[in-house]
Amino acid sequence: MRWDILAPAITIGSTFVLVALERRFPYTPGQRLLRPGFFTDVIGYGIVQSWILGNTIGWLIGRLDAATGLSRLHLVSAWPMWLQLLFFLVEHDLYIYLFHRWQHHNAFLWRIHEAHHSVKDVDWLAGARSHSLEILTNQTIEFAPMVLLGASPEVVVIKATVDAVWGMWIHSNIDVRTGWLQRIVNGPEMHRWHHAIEITEGGINFSTKLAIWDWLFGTAHLPAHKPAGFGLTDERFPTGYLRQHLYAFRS
Repeated sequence: MRWDILAPAITIGSTFVLVALERRFPYTPGQRLLRPGFFTDVIGYGIVQSWILGNTIGWLIGRLDAATGLSRLHLVSAWPMWLQLLFFLVEHDLYIYLFHRWQHHNAFLWRIHEAHHSVKDVDWLAGARSHSLEILTNQTIEFAPMVLLGASPEVVVIKATVDAVWGMWIHSNIDVRTGWLQRIVNGPEMHRWHHAIEITEGGINFSTKLAIWDWLFGTAHLPAHKPAGFGLTDERFPTGYLRQHLYAFRS
């Protein structure tokens, strides 16, 4: 199967589906497609930053592998591809839950994570806005084990595709209720509460793909009503890719 062709097709197709659903079943009615910061998120974060960091992370993992030679041990290569994918999905999802929770409780890490919470019109694109240091850390930790343990190249591509589509899904402006499934699999009904402007102390709903971490560790929050709004209480947070990056290092 040509995952080099299928992966971008799935990502682009999912984008159009989610945008259409946002127009038809909006969680927040009246939210514009071309909302403030749209082009910053598409061009600055989604295209330029993704391309630069993708190459940087690939180079770092390559140097790490050259220094250790771990991939030549093929520690997971004999596993079925579905088991490799499941293993890396679950272990990274638990890591990202724990790290995400730490970001909301550590002053320095919050400075880096703050940009992600600055979007006031949370939609399919909002997940793209993440500080480069946050992406550099998380995606290196995500993809290095796959390469070093000898995972199939297809697993790396499939995992990256799932990440992209799921990130758009949980941030999407879609009014959806999944019932008992939301206790297992994460969706916008819980994650949009993570971005709620009234949640200021410590945060809630840190899960990405598996909502079970929030229910298991006591950080789940799913009331019947909707948030009052989204974004930061810090009105000084700047617009523009470069200024948003530099704001993390303010005195």
